[in-house]
Amino acid sequence: MQGDTAKHGGPEKAVHHYPHEHYAEWAQDIGQHPLLSSPGAFGENLSTAGLTENDVAIGDVFRLGSAIVEVSQGRQPCWRLNERFGRKTMARDVQSSGRTGWYYRVLQPGNVEPRNGLTLVERSTPEWSIARIWRIFYIDPFNRDELAGIAALDRLASSWRDYAARRLQSGRIEDWAKRLEGHEAAGD
Repeated sequence: MQGDTAKHGGPEKAVHHYPHEHYAEWAQDIGQHPLLSSPGAFGENLSTAGLTENDVAIGDVFRLGSAIVEVSQGRQPCWRLNERFGRKTMARDVQSSGRTGWYYRVLQPGNVEPRNGLTLVERSTPEWSIARIWRIFYIDPFNRDELAGIAALDRLASSWRDYAARRLQSGRIEDWAKRLEGHEAAGD
């Protein structure tokens, strides 16, 4: 179930993948939390070991059960994580950590069962990892060459390409307060 169908779900966010190895890192960062005892704490539909934001790139195509899915964008965490974890900075912490997970679009519907393997089928833009895009958006936000590359990345969800193009045009970092904290920043 999606809490906000205007911002969650849709063709570019059909499946949310969150790496299971991040759970141990979160336990070190925030301590043991009941949500960290099983997958699903971050709202993911899929959790695996062995793939992280460093390993997965935009346009990677995977077979999952009999379905075929393609990496479409990274995740921008929202304030709902704050409520879920009972920590007012959880969404911001997820964004700052780079442990965000990513989304898939479905290229071929199919049946998926627990323990189905996830097999890489095609890799069109291995240089555009989720981690690289995260670094550009949040660590090096005014790197014009990198933003132009993101804006031209055809397998990336159009909303993310538009996001890069707007930043290139405006020269401004977006206000993240509403997404991360659930309200507008002061003065907005």
